[in-house]
Amino acid sequence: MPVSESKKRIYTVSRLNQEVQSALESGFGMLWLQGELSNFSKPASGHFYFSLKDSQSQIRCAMFKGRNRYVDFDPQSGDEVLVRGKLGLYAARGDFQLIVEHMEPAGAGKLQLQYEATKKKLHELGWFDQDAKQALPDMPQSIGVVTSATGAAVQDVLKVLARRCPQARIIVYPTLVQGAAAAPKIVEAIQTADRRSECDLLLLVRGGGSLEDLWAFNDEQVARAVFECEIPIVCGVGHEVDVTICDFVADLRAPTPSAAAEMATPDGEIIVQRVETARHTLKRILSAQLSMNGSQLQSLDERLQMCHPQRLLEDRGQRIDELENRLQQTMQSFTRAQKLQLHNLGSRLHSHSPTQQLAKLRTALCNVELRLNSAVEKQITTSSNRWALAARALDTVSPLATLERGFAVVKHKKKVVSNASDLAPGDQITTRVAQGLIYSKVDKIDADASET
Repeated sequence: MPVSESKKRIYTVSRLNQEVQSALESGFGMLWLQGELSNFSKPASGHFYFSLKDSQSQIRCAMFKGRNRYVDFDPQSGDEVLVRGKLGLYAARGDFQLIVEHMEPAGAGKLQLQYEATKKKLHELGWFDQDAKQALPDMPQSIGVVTSATGAAVQDVLKVLARRCPQARIIVYPTLVQGAAAAPKIVEAIQTADRRSECDLLLLVRGGGSLEDLWAFNDEQVARAVFECEIPIVCGVGHEVDVTICDFVADLRAPTPSAAAEMATPDGEIIVQRVETARHTLKRILSAQLSMNGSQLQSLDERLQMCHPQRLLEDRGQRIDELENRLQQTMQSFTRAQKLQLHNLGSRLHSHSPTQQLAKLRTALCNVELRLNSAVEKQITTSSNRWALAARALDTVSPLATLERGFAVVKHKKKVVSNASDLAPGDQITTRVAQGLIYSKVDKIDADASET
């Protein structure tokens, strides 16, 4: 019997995808999955997209920027990893996928199991109980720092302590903080500080790293040293997301080394009063606001379950990434076509290269240069011959040539004497011969005499 139109339950595609996504998320909850990374990519948005596969199957995965910034290694296709996430649906395509919130190398999974076993054991022993923890001194006069002497953590801690508690004496107990030998060295440093009893407070700190890097602070012997130490200990190991066994055993856990120094050194009574006043004020405001908006919040929460903004943003983010990939592929194809065209034009240009014309012109230029040099040399030879003939002709009429034949030039008072009557006895004269001058005095003059 046909079903009437009024009794059909008709879905839109969007609504069906939303309900399937809601069913996936609520049906499985948060889960752990191990496999090999495949088709790993990180577009400009900063999100991770990849497939997780084993020998028989694979599943698409997405890890958004807000979560993958805590990944402390460089994932690559082919890596064996352990991820934590929840099942979802990319509504734009109806694709089943895993939304990943945490990723670590697969080897760390064994360490995680060992971590959980140690944590459970020490919790049952009461080492985590609040009653076992010591109160921190209000104003420590001497602060010990157990950490690596060469790491960045000690510098961060010393800067904070110098700013917040400059009057306190700081003692650094250097130790290894990473590797197989780190755990006994940390135990030795804590026991040394406890034995000397020269500090009011101990800071156990180390910078961030992977689970393997921080493993010394999950060692049971280190936890025992922290638990048995009679000096209050503030533990600040790694980043905010890093939690070690020592964090649970210590008298106070800080999210970072710098935060450990901050939490161990109060800034004074004025700040305390301001914080207390602000706390009461904030409490009153929040109470009034919560009371006023309780029903509205409940209504908004129900609406969000059906259409969560974060889910829409993630879908839009994936769509943008897809469009970006298509744009990059188009640009790459266009670039390849342009390069091919440029190569063809280069080949054509090379076939019409002016190199041969330049070579011919250089040859012609060399020939012209040779002819010009020959003409110049010929002109120089001709000119040299002409100058030689002119020099010989000039030499025949030169006064010096006349002097060479025995003639002389007589001067009186720097004037040439051509007539004997121009002189008088007793005059000083200069006679120029071919080779030198003769200075003499006139003794007698005969104006009418002539040479025979």
